[in-house]
Amino acid sequence: MEEKPSFDILIMGGTLLTLSESMDTMENPVIGIRDGRIILVEKGENPPGKHYPAKEILNAEGCVILPGLVNTHSHLPMVCYRGYADDMPLMEWLHERIFPAERKYVNRDMVYAGSRLAMAEMILSGTTTFCDGYFYESSVAQAAIDMGMRGIVSQGFIDFPTPDQPEPAKNIKIAEAFIDKWKDRSPLISPALFCHTPYTCAAETLITLKQVAREKDVLYLSHVAETQDEIKLIQERYGLTPIRHLQKLGVLDERTVIVHAVWVDEEELEILRDTGTKVSHNPESNMKLAVGVAPVPAMLRKGITVGLGTDGCASNNDLDLFREMGTAAKLHKVAAMDPTVLDARTALKMATIHGARVLGLGDQIGSIEPGKCADLILVDMKKPHLTPVYQVYSHLVYAASGADVVASIINGKLVMKDRKLLHADLDDIMENVRKIARVIAEG
Repeated sequence: MEEKPSFDILIMGGTLLTLSESMDTMENPVIGIRDGRIILVEKGENPPGKHYPAKEILNAEGCVILPGLVNTHSHLPMVCYRGYADDMPLMEWLHERIFPAERKYVNRDMVYAGSRLAMAEMILSGTTTFCDGYFYESSVAQAAIDMGMRGIVSQGFIDFPTPDQPEPAKNIKIAEAFIDKWKDRSPLISPALFCHTPYTCAAETLITLKQVAREKDVLYLSHVAETQDEIKLIQERYGLTPIRHLQKLGVLDERTVIVHAVWVDEEELEILRDTGTKVSHNPESNMKLAVGVAPVPAMLRKGITVGLGTDGCASNNDLDLFREMGTAAKLHKVAAMDPTVLDARTALKMATIHGARVLGLGDQIGSIEPGKCADLILVDMKKPHLTPVYQVYSHLVYAASGADVVASIINGKLVMKDRKLLHADLDDIMENVRKIARVIAEG
């Protein structure tokens, strides 16, 4: 009688970084995956005579195995605007280039096509979970299902007509319908609500949408305290800084994620800590738009949960979280003039387990442990720029890039192997976005 496979995927060999609470490292591990979950994690060689039948066996010799990376903030369809409006101040970039282009060119097909390209880029560079906020977010959700990627899909809201919401007065109904549509649709998808900023969303909008998020038990996100101009505008309008304004409105809690949080003071850090509010740190976008340096080391000392995000490709211009890790670590060292600040292990945690916790998924992903969802990646260390290896965490943060990822597994399914997407035609995906870009370029 033929032996029935015990596992869907068996990974053997290499070096495992679990990113668990104890930060265990295992040489030559055996990892068994079945029905989307990690079932087995064992140290060392198989015991003599022990056999693990599997449908597919991955030889990880010479590779580092680690949890899939978690991108806590992006606008995926904006890959269609990669390089479209570079080297501009944020407000000019946003109001003179991005908003007009979005009003003119954004539609369901553009969002779907752009999202598929963004997801292809992320899968190929080791990201297995994303948090997105944009228009026509149902198209992003469908793209994630089609690409086999895990995502928090956040319907965006702003207090003026948008391509998908010409009547902002209907925000509540739209929010409720979006959540109901995606809440239990797929194990890969979690719906959320994204209020653009406290200066583009009125206090009533912020409050009512948070009420919907609480009632439906979903994440609530917003760009907050990104620029000094924003601080000035909110103070003139409400007599408070953005964080204090949101605290007064009662929208800060453990299911709220604020993005950027560049201009926050000591008291505001305590507000974030005491309310359990999470932070998405986007260092490359912040640097490129010259908005400032978020006080992330101080946040971490306060016990605030901070994850990494890339932001959209119009302001970054890539979705490679390996590059983002290295940038984060080095940016804060030079800002503090202290080479010990934000070390490599901390940066990797921000891109994995801490990012998972920011998105409320820490019990499901972000570390490699039995019972968790099987979201993990293999990084090929047999490269000139990764030789020799003294400290693997340092190499991953300071030397590796997304191009070194050779396999990606999401929810127990192998979606990329040997640098090739297994369930999507990359050439077709890229050509669809090139067609969109030609229309945009012609104006």
